[in-house]
Amino acid sequence: MTKKKKSIISDQRFIVLLVIIALTAVFSIMSKEFRQYTTLLSMLDFSYYDLLMAIGVTFPLITGGVDLSIGTGMVCYALIAGTMVRSHGWPVAAAMVLCLVLGLIIGALNGVLIGVMNLPPFLATLCTCMITRGAGSLCSATPWPGLTQDGGWFHSIFKITVGSGRSASRYPIGFLWMVLLVLLMEFVLNHTKFGRYTIAIGSNKEAAALSGINVKFYHVMVYVVCGLFVGLAAIAYAAVTPTVQPGTGAGLEMDAIGGVFVGGVAATGGYGSVIGTFVGIFVIMLLKTGLPYVGLQANWQQIITGLVLIVAVLIDIIKEKKKAAM
Repeated sequence: MTKKKKSIISDQRFIVLLVIIALTAVFSIMSKEFRQYTTLLSMLDFSYYDLLMAIGVTFPLITGGVDLSIGTGMVCYALIAGTMVRSHGWPVAAAMVLCLVLGLIIGALNGVLIGVMNLPPFLATLCTCMITRGAGSLCSATPWPGLTQDGGWFHSIFKITVGSGRSASRYPIGFLWMVLLVLLMEFVLNHTKFGRYTIAIGSNKEAAALSGINVKFYHVMVYVVCGLFVGLAAIAYAAVTPTVQPGTGAGLEMDAIGGVFVGGVAATGGYGSVIGTFVGIFVIMLLKTGLPYVGLQANWQQIITGLVLIVAVLIDIIKEKKKAAM
């Protein structure tokens, strides 16, 4: 990646960071409830699965592709694994592994359809989106074990409670794991062969092939990695959702993909940043959490989030035009 591209990413991350500070200040001034610790905990709880999906889909987007199956896939895996726990007596640990395996399978299928069979990413992942949505609908609403039930230990991956009763305090330990994952995947993107080849494919697929890169293999691997993170997101989703409902995954991919673009991944592929994805997701989560506190409900949240995404993509297009004119 050139220094110029790196500076573009850094600039956009800085802008997004300023937006996060501004939104936090505005919501805090307009609503004292927004300033409460419980609001922060709730926002973090519901950001984990969005962030995990976003980290995964960052890699296909950098190649110039997309994965529309991440939302329905996440809910499908949580439903199937939860059903195995509730109806077949599986231990929660086995169900968590099943989420990862299902994610890898669908990710590999997407990769083969796109990287080997040359289907357009939109069409290929739309097909697997329909498959996972249908498969999830075959399951009934499924609650995973609660915090105080047998198997409820998996909740402590994302939050730990110290004390009991009114003196109990909750700590969002999941945020620490998210930061570590972001740093790990940022390293993978910028300092490993896999990451460099991902960027090369997104910059110029034909040139990457001519330089000796096995484009088909790395295209498949990009979607396998995405599938793995969707499997992780399914576990996080089950941890914060009392009952996983069939049909609730459609549209969840938009928050994740939107956060990636807000964070600075190029709309045409070729460069991006996992750290940028991290801050981009928190813009989306701040809007989803803060807007109800100032009296704007679901429809307005979607409108404003869509407008923010348009602005982010326009900024990227303007920067690309300026770069081309130099």
